Amino acid sequence: MTELIKSLRKIPVVPKLYLDLPESPGIYLFLKDGVPIYIGKAINLKRRVSSYFDLNLESKTAHMISEAEEFSYILVSSELEALLLEAKLIRKFLPHYNTISKDDKHPLYIQITKEQFPRIITARRVSGKENTIAFYGPFPSSKNVYSVLKMLRRIFPYSDHKVGKRACLYSHIGLCKPCPSEIVSVDDLEKRNEMTQEYRNNIRQIKSILDGKISKVMKSLKFEMKRYSKMEKYEEASHIRDKIQRLEYITRPQIPAEFYIQNPNLVGEIRAKELEDLLSLLAKSKNTRTNVGNISSLQRIECYDIAHLAGTNSTASMVTFINGEADKNYYRHFKIKKAKGGDDYESMREVARRRSKYFETWGRPNLIIVDGGMGQVNAFSTILRSNVVDIPVVGIAKHPDRLIICGEKIKLVGPALNLVSRMRDEAHRFARRYHHRLITKSLIGS
Repeated sequence: MTELIKSLRKIPVVPKLYLDLPESPGIYLFLKDGVPIYIGKAINLKRRVSSYFDLNLESKTAHMISEAEEFSYILVSSELEALLLEAKLIRKFLPHYNTISKDDKHPLYIQITKEQFPRIITARRVSGKENTIAFYGPFPSSKNVYSVLKMLRRIFPYSDHKVGKRACLYSHIGLCKPCPSEIVSVDDLEKRNEMTQEYRNNIRQIKSILDGKISKVMKSLKFEMKRYSKMEKYEEASHIRDKIQRLEYITRPQIPAEFYIQNPNLVGEIRAKELEDLLSLLAKSKNTRTNVGNISSLQRIECYDIAHLAGTNSTASMVTFINGEADKNYYRHFKIKKAKGGDDYESMREVARRRSKYFETWGRPNLIIVDGGMGQVNAFSTILRSNVVDIPVVGIAKHPDRLIICGEKIKLVGPALNLVSRMRDEAHRFARRYHHRLITKSLIGS
């Protein structure tokens, strides 16, 4: 662990240190004499660290900032990764200000109990290990712990109560399903065993996720989904598919905390590999018209998406990735003004025309990705060519994931798929955000 601290880039603690920080999830450390005195996590490092230089800090926080000499950070890929890495580092270094900032003498842990129906609970201390399958922590923020458990519980329902005479309240909203209290009341032995197996499988999946074995869980779920499909149990297969999608949302990509400890620059290296892999895929293009195969750099990529509801309140988003990382300074929303509702091609042409006016002021990308197929690609690229703008445009389609380059279809796999999927999901999220805002405004106005 001392090697980890030595390998981190050190930034002097000055009021404006946060200005150059990325708007990405990560762990941050304040150090004195080369030793961490406070470790925290953030969904947005830049925003979180800026709060430490507010004029209205609490006395303990102000004292910590006045003592800190250096600042370091480690980028991660998800909130769950940040939570688990933060706990490991705090347990190792026991930073002074993490300790005194506790409202309670004892830190918070996640505990999986060793019972017929294991419970997942939070505890300020972990009593006898003989009653525990596993525990995780300490976690400095109970809010973060409860947030993560809440997300996991929606995917893999579990119980936090002892077996009683009747099913608990959470069982009625699907968060404790099957409820142990309900299982023991079932007379049919075969049905009871089936429900017990389902419950214990949920606990195993959660344990694997907290252990950082997300790929193992994903593989298991996909196998189960295919099995149900072959048996023509499509409702069950659909249920598993929903679990996979929710799990992808909160954890993709998942990397064990130990990997970050061994290499704190891991995310940077992963991003570089993703860009290299995508560049390699694009180089395979034989289409000379698009010039895709001749791209030498992917330093800046823009991704576009259209959102509407039955043709109403159409919006578009532009998200920008610099060196594989989202840079929200270059995000833009577009309210579709001229295209008829539901006409994605004309909407894309409108966005392309408006974007073409600002290459000098907003900057110029190396590649443009549109969410869609040949129609969307042609719509955007035709406008660029009419404005004598030579920027390659490609589309991204699903099932299977593939790049659309004029008449070509290139299958997306590995690191390139991670990068392009992340951009597509972010463009979709940003477009829906503005779309929902317009719908709300129109409903209130009416």
